[in-house]
Amino acid sequence: MTKKTLHLAVALDGLGWHPAAWRLSHADATAPLTARYWNTLAGEAERGALDLLTIEDSLDLQSSRPDGPDDRVDQVRGRLDAVQIAARIAPLTRHIGLIPTTSTTHTEPFHVSTAVATLDHVSGGRAGWRPRVSARRAEAGHFGRRDIPVLDLARLDEAEAVRAVGDLFAEASDAVEVVRRLWDSWQDDAVIRDVPTGRFVDRERLHYIDFTGPWFSVKGPTIVPRSPQGQPVVAALAHSAVPYAFAARHADVVFVTPTDSEHAAAIVAEVRAAEETVGRTGPPLRVLADLVVLLDETTTLARHRRTRLDELHGEELTSDAAIFTGTADRLADLLAEWHRAGVDGFRLRPAVLPDDLTATTRALVPALRDRGLFRSGYPGGTLRDLLGLPRPVSRYAVAATA
Repeated sequence: MTKKTLHLAVALDGLGWHPAAWRLSHADATAPLTARYWNTLAGEAERGALDLLTIEDSLDLQSSRPDGPDDRVDQVRGRLDAVQIAARIAPLTRHIGLIPTTSTTHTEPFHVSTAVATLDHVSGGRAGWRPRVSARRAEAGHFGRRDIPVLDLARLDEAEAVRAVGDLFAEASDAVEVVRRLWDSWQDDAVIRDVPTGRFVDRERLHYIDFTGPWFSVKGPTIVPRSPQGQPVVAALAHSAVPYAFAARHADVVFVTPTDSEHAAAIVAEVRAAEETVGRTGPPLRVLADLVVLLDETTTLARHRRTRLDELHGEELTSDAAIFTGTADRLADLLAEWHRAGVDGFRLRPAVLPDDLTATTRALVPALRDRGLFRSGYPGGTLRDLLGLPRPVSRYAVAATA
């Protein structure tokens, strides 16, 4: 029986996911502010035939505090815009999916829809989008339009926190719905370019979306013709019931954070239950487990490197995702175990960039191939093709036909 191969992604953030990564990285500390750095990372990820890369983003400076900048001066602060990084990478890559992150809390969905659709055009159908809520008061302060309470992670079950989180995800739901409707607002054949009659577009194939809700009122249509994928891939990070439901309603891919194979199986079951509860139609979510990875030639070397990073940071690394420290072979065995538990693949968060990305592409990927768990190259097509997702028909074309 042929083994089912897994999906493999990488999450790019600055010089790595360890706060002290810049102290040990082989890249210059200012590299993340250059185009060359991101092009090099994307090229390395594509060399390993990874399905996709995601690019982290935020509307506030990196901080250890939930309510604004901290006082630390020994960590990387500042970043480039994720969508614009993806647009820069697109013409220099050929196969890998590109999924930037944007906020749904302070960014107009019309702007997001045009930016991501444009990315899909310029990449030849490899674009995606990771919407995220902005729960920090400091981010809200940059815009001055609303006040967001400081959310204590240890007290999220209190009434005020429940209301605040509920509102953020309800707004995010409307934002994604608006974006998806705008992506559908041009039918595939709306651009006719009929020179003899002088008609460039068929106006009957452009549609108003007429969306009205508590947070947005958007008429449409978009200004960008329907993109190669029709609907670029939407991905969401989820840790609990509310974001699982959000992903089940609105996403194509969900990133989850199990701690072991048993937990992975439980999370997959919870995600499938959420899909049933919200009445999801179409293909099931692709479930990818997140892991922070710190790889080396031996487990001892990997542990020594992690210890050094923690010493430079001043405390032990903590993360919402499990942290793996060891060799590529051991990680391959772990991924195989979790894959058997039901996850479709993995999104790896390199502790140090480019070091742990290079170890992933040049050591982990061959180890997975040796186990029959990862393909040897790209089959061609769009990101949807790579993930086994069908290309959706515009809802307005369907309505017009009906």
